[in-house]
Amino acid sequence: MDSVKKKRTVKPLAILLIAILGTFAGLQLYNPPIEGKPVTGTIEAPHEVVEILERSCFNCHSNEQKLSWYDQLAPLSWAVKKDVDRAREVMNFSEWSQVSPGEHKGRMYSILNMMQAGKMPLHEYTLLHASAKISAKDIEVIRKYTLSLSGKGPASVNKEIKDAHQEIKFASSASKTFPVSPNGVQYTPEFKNWKVISMSTLFDNSIRVIYGNDTAVKAVETENFHPWPDGSIVVKAVWKQSESPDGEIRPGEFINAQFMVKDSKKYTDTEGWGFAKFSGKDLHPTGKTASFAKESCIACHRQLAEPTGYLFDVPMKVNTKSLIEKLQKK
Repeated sequence: MDSVKKKRTVKPLAILLIAILGTFAGLQLYNPPIEGKPVTGTIEAPHEVVEILERSCFNCHSNEQKLSWYDQLAPLSWAVKKDVDRAREVMNFSEWSQVSPGEHKGRMYSILNMMQAGKMPLHEYTLLHASAKISAKDIEVIRKYTLSLSGKGPASVNKEIKDAHQEIKFASSASKTFPVSPNGVQYTPEFKNWKVISMSTLFDNSIRVIYGNDTAVKAVETENFHPWPDGSIVVKAVWKQSESPDGEIRPGEFINAQFMVKDSKKYTDTEGWGFAKFSGKDLHPTGKTASFAKESCIACHRQLAEPTGYLFDVPMKVNTKSLIEKLQKK
C-alpha cells in the first residue's frame, strides 16, 4: 500500500516539474536579444575613472554588454533588455564622441551625484552583480576627476564663495524689484515660506534646502512628477556649511538660490524647465543671454529626467519610501 501511495504522489510532482520546465523552455522562444550597436566613441578619462565606469556602468549604459548566462534567460532577460534600452537613451558611453565638453562635465556631475546618493548602480542590479558595487574609494576617484573638469578643487570653490560676497549688495530693502534671469525667471523671496521637499549636502561642503510652491508640493504628495505639472517652481537655497564649537553643522554664508520653473510652452529649448541661479548677497543672476540654460543647465539635468523629473534631489516622500524599501531588503 505504501508503495502505491508513493507512486501516486510522485506522478503529480513529476507532471508539475515537467510543466514548469516546459513553460521555462517555452519562454526562451520569446527572448528578443539586445540590439547590437557599434561603438562610435568612448569616454576619454584617466584609467582609474574608466575602470570604475566599465565595471559598474557599461553593462547597461553602453553598446558593450558582458552579460552573465542568467542575464540571458527569460524572463530575467526581458528586464535586462528593458533596462539596457532605457539606460542607453539616458547615457551611452559607446557614443561619447557626440558629447560636447560642457555635456561631458555635466554628465560626470550627474554620475557623481547618483553614486553619492546610492541611486546608481541600481540596488537590484548589484544583488546579482556584486562586482558592480561602488565603494567609498570609487566615489572619491570620480569626485576628484569631476572637480578637475572645472578646475574646482575645494580651495577654488571656497574662493568663489568669498568672491561672491564681495559683490555690491542687492538693495532689496529699498526696492521691491527683484533680479530677473536672462531667460525671464524672476527671483522671489516668497520661496522661504514654501514647504521643504528635500534636503542635501554636496562635496563642496554646502548645505542645500529644496523648497516647492503649492503646485510642486501637490505633485510630490501625489507622486505626479513624470512630468512635473506646469506652474511648478522648485528652489534650491545653498549655504556654506558652518561648524559650531560643539561640532554641530549649520548653514553659514549664503551662496545662491537656484530656481527651476516648469513652463512647457515657454521653455521648449530646455525641455520645459526655466533655469536660473541668483548668487551672493546681491543675488546677481547667472548668464548673459537666455541661451545660458541650454548651454550649461539642461545637459546636466537631462540625466535625471527618468528618476526625478530633472531634479538632482529626490523629493522627500520618495526618499522616505526608498529608505523603507532598502531597510526591508536588509
